[in-house]
This record gives sequence, structure tokens and C-alpha cells, in this order.
Amino acid sequence: MCGILGVVSRGPVNQLLYDGLLLLQHRGQDAAGIATAMGKTLHMHKGNGLVRDVFRTRNMRSLPGSSGIAHVRYPTAGSWSDAAEAQPFYVNAPFGLTLGHNGNLTNSEQLKDELFRRDRRHINTESDSEVLLNVLAHELQAAASSMSLDPSTIFKAVSGLHRRARGAYACVAEISGAGILAFRDPFGIRPLCYGVAETETGTEYLVASESVALEGLGFRMVRDVQPGEAVFIDLDGNFHSQQCAESSSLNPCVFEYVYFARPDSIIDGCSVYAARLKMGEYLADRIKQEFPLGEIDVVMPIPDTSRPSAMQLAMKLGLDYREGFLKNRYVGRTFIMPGQAVRKKSVRQKLNAMSVEFRGKNVMLVDDSIVRGTTSREIVQMARDSGANKVFFASAAPPVRFPNVYGIDMPTRAELIAHARDDEEIRVAIGADALVYQSSEAMKQSVRDVNPRLRDFEASCFDGVYITGDVTPAYLDRIENARLNGPAGIEEESAPNQMNLQFPVATDS
Repeated sequence: MCGILGVVSRGPVNQLLYDGLLLLQHRGQDAAGIATAMGKTLHMHKGNGLVRDVFRTRNMRSLPGSSGIAHVRYPTAGSWSDAAEAQPFYVNAPFGLTLGHNGNLTNSEQLKDELFRRDRRHINTESDSEVLLNVLAHELQAAASSMSLDPSTIFKAVSGLHRRARGAYACVAEISGAGILAFRDPFGIRPLCYGVAETETGTEYLVASESVALEGLGFRMVRDVQPGEAVFIDLDGNFHSQQCAESSSLNPCVFEYVYFARPDSIIDGCSVYAARLKMGEYLADRIKQEFPLGEIDVVMPIPDTSRPSAMQLAMKLGLDYREGFLKNRYVGRTFIMPGQAVRKKSVRQKLNAMSVEFRGKNVMLVDDSIVRGTTSREIVQMARDSGANKVFFASAAPPVRFPNVYGIDMPTRAELIAHARDDEEIRVAIGADALVYQSSEAMKQSVRDVNPRLRDFEASCFDGVYITGDVTPAYLDRIENARLNGPAGIEEESAPNQMNLQFPVATDS
């Protein structure tokens, strides 16, 4: 999961993109990058770490221009530590392109082979985002009859990309001397929206992964980019859009509403906060059916994502709501930390239990989901150590039993606590006195209740249904083997590694 931004402004965009990345920091903490354009010269700085650590004043001064793109990285493919795989990526031919990508391609190896054998393009990293960039570059070269570009040529290139690429992808790209391009995969798995800001000198456009970035930067959200659609904003501020996929359907990733997105975002017309409140209501109904309420003294959230669900659950059940865990906000989200040992160690650094709220009580803990079980097990033990009499656990999402291949770090079945275990075995594994899961249908209905237009979802980690139709058992085995033998298990923090680059693009063919 990553965060992307693209902007065409009437003034310098470096500070705007930096501030936008801070608003999207929750979507990726491994690396960050900004690429801007001044004339036909592209400028870029990127590196490992949080946004505040990657960029210094000297870096910001090296990013001139009134258009650009930006990216925060949460890696699911490629290396966890190599700054060369931080985004945006750049390619010189045919026009000079930078690209930032949120998602994961399921046919990247096939595309890499095609690019080398047929298109004569070389891939330098293990990142599928570099593959996607080179596919776009090749399709632009094939679609253009000269070294000049118009919107119809650009949209033709995106159509060619849709025919070749499989998986989940929401992208922003800058074409040197032309403008900003944004597009979304034909299934609409990963989120993407755009907004406008009216200034004295004209209209400015901003494309972002979440609406919170638009609102936080003073832009008015217009709408989501539709599945299969591409939008292009030229450097004069003219907006163009076109449906570029032969067929498309809206299947947003339901895990965005469960966990990843900020609660103050609206994704595909659905308030994330409202959806999480609904999840709490449906979970309360489930608890009523399966659990003697008289045994619960207090309801507590696992901060922060589960707070709306826990509050609504407590209200519907008529139970006391308390904040029993204090969060250290200077520790990253444990779910997206590389390495099981790092995740386990960080739980107690991240959360502190307040004994006064636990001592002698039967506590119902509410979390957004249970993925690997590391956090849940540590939290249950923390509650017991703080004097809880009994510790019950409720998940606002169903059991995560299957790998996710569309941009979330759930690639191996062995890492998932719910894989090949029933609910009772999971309860024993996390050490709880009782365990209640949300049903899959109730989770989806929570989102539909907020926006009835959303009928279908990408929910493969819960139901094992991979909507792109190309994910086979052999494919899952292959990515699991790559995970076990690759760099993703790194458990030591690498030294800071950054890149500050300028790319003058030739104007002659």
C-alpha cells in the first residue's frame, strides 16, 4: 500500500507535495519521493524513511517547478531497504517520464520478459512499479506519431497499458513538457481521486490517493477517478479525461475501509469513518448472538483505527467505553513494519496499558482486524499484566485467511494466524478468554450502508476470491517462495539512503 500525489499548479509545488505526503504518511513509512518539472527538466529527490527524514531544506530547493508528483512507499514487492526502489521512478525515452504507483501487478514477471525480449527495455530493480513505468513509456512511444503529444495519444497509450497489465494499480505520472497523467486499474481496486483549487491566476488540480490530502491542502474534491479511467492535466491547466479500459467495474479494496485509509477520508463515495461506525454496529449484533453480555464490564479499542467501531459497539450494547491503551505516536504502524521480530518488539513500545482501567475487570478489546496475530497476542497479555480479570477480543473484520496480492503485505499463508485454524484455535493462539469475528457479509454491508452504489469489493484476504482472474495456487506458491528467500525479512534498519537527481530531457528526436 502506498500514497500518491500529482499536481498542476500556478506556482511552486515542492512545498505542496511535501505537505501532501505528510497527510498520506499513514499509507507508507518505508520511503518517500518527490519529482517536479521545470520546463523540460525533471527534478527528483527520494530516499528511505519518513517524509520528514527524507527531505531537508536543500532537497526542497532542488525541486523547482509548478507541476510534479510524489509518493510514500509501503513495499510489497522488491527490496525493503534499497533507496533505488523508492518512488517516483524515471525513464528518459521517449518523452521523459516519472511515475508513482500504488498497488501490485500480478503479471510483472511476464511483463518484464516482454519488455526485454520484445520492447528492448531493461528493468533495473525488482519493483513492479518500474515495470509499469516502462510499459507506459513503450505504449506512449507506439501511440505517438511524432515527438509531440496530445490527450488522445496519451489515452491511447493508457488503453494499451490496460490491455497488458494485470493486478491493482493507481498511478500518477509526469510527462516532461506535457503535464500530469493519472489512471486507475479497470477493477478500481486501489483508490484515487482529484480536486481543484481556484486561484487568482486560474484553476489548480491535485490528484491523490485519499480525499484527506485534497482537503488538507485547500482543494475541493471533485470526484474519484473511475476504474479504467485516465485523467490528464496539461501544463496550462486544461483537464481531460477518458475511459481507457475495454471493460471496467468498481471493486474497491475493502481493507481500505477496515484499516488503511484515514477515517476522515471519503473513498468511492463512502466515508471511511461512517463505514467503521457501521462495522461496530454489526459487530455488536454478532456479540449479542454469541456472547453473554453480563460478563463484559467495559469495551476498549486498540488505538487508533478501531476506535469508531469500538465506540459504536459499546453504545449499541449499553456498555461502558474506556480508553485503556495509550499510544506512542512516534512509533510506526506495526502491521506495515518489515519482519516479525520488529513487529513484536514494537507493540509494547507503541502501546502502554493503564492499569487503573483494567484491574479486576472483564474487558472486551476491539481491533479492526487480526492479521498475523502478533499484536493481538501481545495486547491480550498486556491487559492481563495490567490486572484484567478476563480478556475478550472482537475483530471488526472477518478472519484473514488468504494472501493479498494487490498491494497489501499479506503474501504468505504461514504468516496469517487464521490460515488453517478455526476460531477456537485462534482464540487459544492469542490467549483470549473469548473471540468474536465480524462476518464477511456484515463487513461489506457496512460499506454498502454508507454508499449503496458500492456492491462488489476486492476482499481476497477474507474470502480467497481474486477478481483479476489470474491468481492461481502456483502463483501464490511462487510469491511465497520469493518472500521466504528474498529481502523482505530484513529485521535491521538500514542506513539512510537517498537520491537527488535532475533529468534534462532532450527536445530533439
